[in-house]
Amino acid sequence: MKSIKNVSVDSDGYLNNIFDWNKNIAIEIANCEGITLSEEHWKIINFFRSFYFHFNTLPSFRILVNKMLKEFENKKCNSCYLFYLFPGGPMKQAVKISGLPKQERCL
Repeated sequence: MKSIKNVSVDSDGYLNNIFDWNKNIAIEIANCEGITLSEEHWKIINFFRSFYFHFNTLPSFRILVNKMLKEFENKKCNSCYLFYLFPGGPMKQAVKISGLPKQERCL
């Protein structure tokens, strides 16, 4: 994991302080993960952040897929498409890029 400028991360690259996050940090983390963020990536990132700050937990993978099916107009969002966007695992990479805490178990 490359280091992220001006923020503290753990050994896996997750932010130590979720309040250090901003869009530039997200882009930098995504670049370290080999991902160029598109509008579709941002929808997922924004969903994770909104859900986390509302419920103080991360959504399950099933909740993520169901929400994205409603959000994406082209209805192509399913588990395969989420893994296409986040090849290292949506519950790992999307959470990391969103600046949220690492889950104990993730796909």
